[in-house]
Amino acid sequence: MAGETVLTVIGNLTSDPELRYTQNGLAVANFTIASTPRNFDRATSEWKDGESLFLRASVWREFAEHVAGSLTKGTRVIATGRLKQRSYETKEGEKRTSMELEIDEIGPSLKYATAQLTRATSGNSPRGGQPPAAGGNDEPWAASAPAANTGGDVWNTPGNFSDETPF
Repeated sequence: MAGETVLTVIGNLTSDPELRYTQNGLAVANFTIASTPRNFDRATSEWKDGESLFLRASVWREFAEHVAGSLTKGTRVIATGRLKQRSYETKEGEKRTSMELEIDEIGPSLKYATAQLTRATSGNSPRGGQPPAAGGNDEPWAASAPAANTGGDVWNTPGNFSDETPF
């Protein structure tokens, strides 16, 4: 990714992702993310909306199908990807340039919402679509928490916020 402009944007989808397929059967989902900054005006003690940015975005392959099946109009998302400039000519012969975000990662923002995740199985996953490894968990960072705080790692013990916890 050397020399590419990597960008992260937080905003809302302006419509449902549009899922299409190329002649070769390759899935692509296109959508627009609207990001509007809010600033506090101390003179009026009010929040004011700034100028909105409307950024076209695209995702490809199985990722496109996941996005189209998961995200809808109005969903607040956090997206990161590579900014691409595309030049083209209209039917009238005018030269135009557009900017588009080629998404590498996208997900719903959990600032004002909750989400229920479902793991998708695919032939492109690190395990080749196989079920999770023995023990039921395929994520390297997911660890089983001890049943009680018995001198183990308190950071992996969910809900352990007693006064005895060494912070």
